[in-house]
Amino acid sequence: MQKVYSVSQINTYIRNMFTQDFVLNRVSIRGEVSNCKYHTSGHIYFSLKDAAGTIACIMFAGARKGLAFRLSDGQQVVADGNINVYERDGKYQLYASRIRLDGAGLLYERYLALRQELEEMGMFAPEYKKPLPAFVRRLGVVTAPTGAAVRDIINISRRRNPGIQIILYPARVQGEGAAQSVAAGLRALDRLGLDVIIAGRGGGSIEDLWAFNEEEVARAIFACRTPVISAVGHETDTTIADFVADLRAPTPSAAAELAVADVSALQRQLESYQTQLTRRMRYSLEAQRARLEQCRMRLRYVSPQQRVRQQRQFAAELEESLRQRMQLILQDRRQRMAVYIERMRGLSPLEKLAQGYACAEGADGRRIFSVSQVRAGDELSLYVSDGKIRARALGTAPLRPAFPDAAGGGPEG
Repeated sequence: MQKVYSVSQINTYIRNMFTQDFVLNRVSIRGEVSNCKYHTSGHIYFSLKDAAGTIACIMFAGARKGLAFRLSDGQQVVADGNINVYERDGKYQLYASRIRLDGAGLLYERYLALRQELEEMGMFAPEYKKPLPAFVRRLGVVTAPTGAAVRDIINISRRRNPGIQIILYPARVQGEGAAQSVAAGLRALDRLGLDVIIAGRGGGSIEDLWAFNEEEVARAIFACRTPVISAVGHETDTTIADFVADLRAPTPSAAAELAVADVSALQRQLESYQTQLTRRMRYSLEAQRARLEQCRMRLRYVSPQQRVRQQRQFAAELEESLRQRMQLILQDRRQRMAVYIERMRGLSPLEKLAQGYACAEGADGRRIFSVSQVRAGDELSLYVSDGKIRARALGTAPLRPAFPDAAGGGPEG
């Protein structure tokens, strides 16, 4: 009878076959990365493919220490490891212990390794970055003597500042000896005491730009006392020189714009500032004039001279008011006096005498009011309106009332 095996037994058997195979235990596979996924556990799951096939791969988190770059789809790599069977799914896969870039990727690995080394040395630290001067008068350029890069730098610099002095160091920027040539140019221009140095070239492949990834160029940039702008390739290109330089420009043209101030723009800005300053000064003067006029008006109201005039006017008004009051009082007093005079006149003896009456006094000077005070033969003085009459009484006779009833007497009836 034929023996029947379980799925796990077959998977285990195949796994043992893979384990015993010498070639599969230590293999290197070249291919293009696809379906790359970084798991939260730290493992990397991906596939390697070529024109004819695909193989599943995994790199455990413990093996990632030797990975100098971030794995991503489309990269051409060489993966070292062993091939074995994952028993649960019954499929074989590559367990990668080391991954390196293939072809140009080898240069990229060198680039990443040097970048990490220089960064650990502190050559990328921001505290070592020198600021660019606001106005550059002497500009140094390290690049190839021919090509679009040097023409762009010269044209843009002179357009922005026609009076700028440009000193070019013609260096090799590609091929054998390029790194040494660029480093020598940096050291030579740094000794001239320039304001800024631009080091760069036009775009190209990673091999074309490799001179600016060399350690000698990086150390030459770091040692410069003059601020250095790195302008290598296009905006997407990044080199070691970009990290060490004091400023990175995306292109040589941008480096010239960053280094050289636009004189015409500065002149327009100064004219704008002058216009604003003139306007503000005019507004300020008008405001101060208005304030001065207000102070002058206040001083006019609170000045001693004005206060004296006000007090004089107030005193004059009081004097006029007092005079009018006195006139009213005098007029009132005159009217009352006239009334009193009329009353006194009615009581005055002289007035009575002027009406035909006379006043009699005896020899002793006493006034005579009754006939009982006079005897026959007494001397009398009679006062009339215009003088005194001396007389002697011949006799007296009582005055009979004209109306007895009014006098209180009459014949009894």
